[in-house]
Amino acid sequence: MPADSHCHLNDPAFADDREEVAQRARDAGVGPILNIGYDPSTSLEAIELAERNSDMYASVGLHPHHASMMSPQLATEMENMASHERVVAIGETGLDYYRDRSPRDKQAESFKIQLALARKLDKPIVIHCRDAMEDCLAILRAEGIPKAGGVMHCFAGTTQDAKAAMEIGLYISFAGNITYPKAQNLRDVIKTIPAHRILLETDAPYLSPQKKRGKRSEPSFLPMIVAVVAEARGVTAEDMGRVSVSNFNTLFLQGPGGKGEITYKIRDSLYINVTRECTNECGFCVRFFSDTLQGHNLRIDRDPTAEEMIAGVGDPRDHSEVVFCGYGEPTMRLDRIKEVARWVKERGGRTRLDTNGHGSHIAGRDIAPELVGLIDQVSVSLNAQDATTYDEICLPLIPDAWIKVIAFIKSARDAGLDVTASVVPVPDKVDVEACRKLAEDDLGVRFRVRPYNLPG
Repeated sequence: MPADSHCHLNDPAFADDREEVAQRARDAGVGPILNIGYDPSTSLEAIELAERNSDMYASVGLHPHHASMMSPQLATEMENMASHERVVAIGETGLDYYRDRSPRDKQAESFKIQLALARKLDKPIVIHCRDAMEDCLAILRAEGIPKAGGVMHCFAGTTQDAKAAMEIGLYISFAGNITYPKAQNLRDVIKTIPAHRILLETDAPYLSPQKKRGKRSEPSFLPMIVAVVAEARGVTAEDMGRVSVSNFNTLFLQGPGGKGEITYKIRDSLYINVTRECTNECGFCVRFFSDTLQGHNLRIDRDPTAEEMIAGVGDPRDHSEVVFCGYGEPTMRLDRIKEVARWVKERGGRTRLDTNGHGSHIAGRDIAPELVGLIDQVSVSLNAQDATTYDEICLPLIPDAWIKVIAFIKSARDAGLDVTASVVPVPDKVDVEACRKLAEDDLGVRFRVRPYNLPG
């Protein structure tokens, strides 16, 4: 069930069949839905829709096209509307230099007033930016966004633009134009964005996806956008739908929702969130900046028992593999891993261990022989070409950590385990080719590069 983070069922284009359109969205599995106000009347209509529909929320705003309408009285009216419990954001507001339907100084003034309102109420800001990225980012940097964050809606910029927006604290939302044949640039951009910063939208009644191009857009078209995004990112539509809902909840409802997950599925692999603890504090690790990984809430409040892990696996044959991983270093709970892995293997499943390679140090003995027959594949985070770089980017809590990683890789290789050494190419730190040579030529194991800041 994907979430539509930006649409306009409050638009007059839906005056004759609004309820039917809403029902088609539910039938298509779309929800929740955020209806975006762009002037006083549509903001009020968005609130009324949210009052009537439990799967809808409202945003109150003044579009840059209407920026000349802004006044102290209107700002007060917007603040009063935004106090409604179903209003979860301010906007859309921003800059539009493509059509220039309001003078640019008026657009900037209106944008700043709405940013101030969002900060005052601590509600996320919804930003419209068309052909005005430089000025838009400059205003955001100068004025500041609310602690609650915000979103650059219907993103149409470059990878560098997206990076700059995320550094400010914004989510990046993609609409139907990402499905257009000439929009390969957007499909390339979305590959570079961490899953916990992506939102999806229809912007209905505008920007219908390619298969419906030329027709009025509506939320039920969102699965078509999800399918294209999923293909571009190499995940499933189910994965992307889950990501969109999790991020919608995190940004607009102030939390991913639900309890931390013990087991979680990405593509056709099942992962086990073994422990919260780790012997590294890697600066690029997702656990330091998000509760979620590919839309799964992994912020567990305690380490799960073996019985709970087994219950979450179900039938191991339903998954291409069962992976011991999560928000910590799984070998800190070696006995539980062995117990669950044995159970999985006895039932015909395949297993993989994702580890930082500190397991033997943690256990005080060489653990590689103990994994034989229980673990089919071992993926070890090599992460650096030398000890100095490793210490800089991984911030290990144990001495001589990189040396111990190398020793574990050798031991696992010698024990006959199928070993892959992986690295995250931290910019200006990790020499990927030196790491590849170390893994393949010197250690005799396979090598894999994990995209920087794109876990999962």
